[in-house]
Amino acid sequence: MDLSTATFWWVLAGVAVAAELTTGTFYLLMIALGLAAGAVSAHLGLSASLQITVAAVVAGGATALWHWRRMKLPRSAPVAENRDVNLDIGERVQVDAWGSDRTTRVSYRGTLWTARLLPDSPALPGPHLVKAVEGNWLVLAPASSH
Repeated sequence: MDLSTATFWWVLAGVAVAAELTTGTFYLLMIALGLAAGAVSAHLGLSASLQITVAAVVAGGATALWHWRRMKLPRSAPVAENRDVNLDIGERVQVDAWGSDRTTRVSYRGTLWTARLLPDSPALPGPHLVKAVEGNWLVLAPASSH
């Protein structure tokens, strides 16, 4: 079996894709794209140095472009405050009274939870919203102000 230069590039691209599938590192797909570009340049009959240059430019450009795209996307909220992660965020609870340390016990989802008040929020009884879940503590803010 004769292994051509293009076949060598395709095998490397396949190895990069397989590595991406096992590790979940999306940047390996960008490198696989560069390796595929090297294979295409081998099919076009370019010299070995030009094949390496094309592979490096495409892989580096794709990686830089992907990184730039990720930087432009808005960052998601921290896990403790992200409703996509925790469906308790944004739910209403009723606070009967706050303690002197700005904590209370609230009934929520059929049990009593310990809750603390969001800093700079007034410690008044009434409806509150769950702003974060920190361990088994709820962080609350008055429902009317948010």
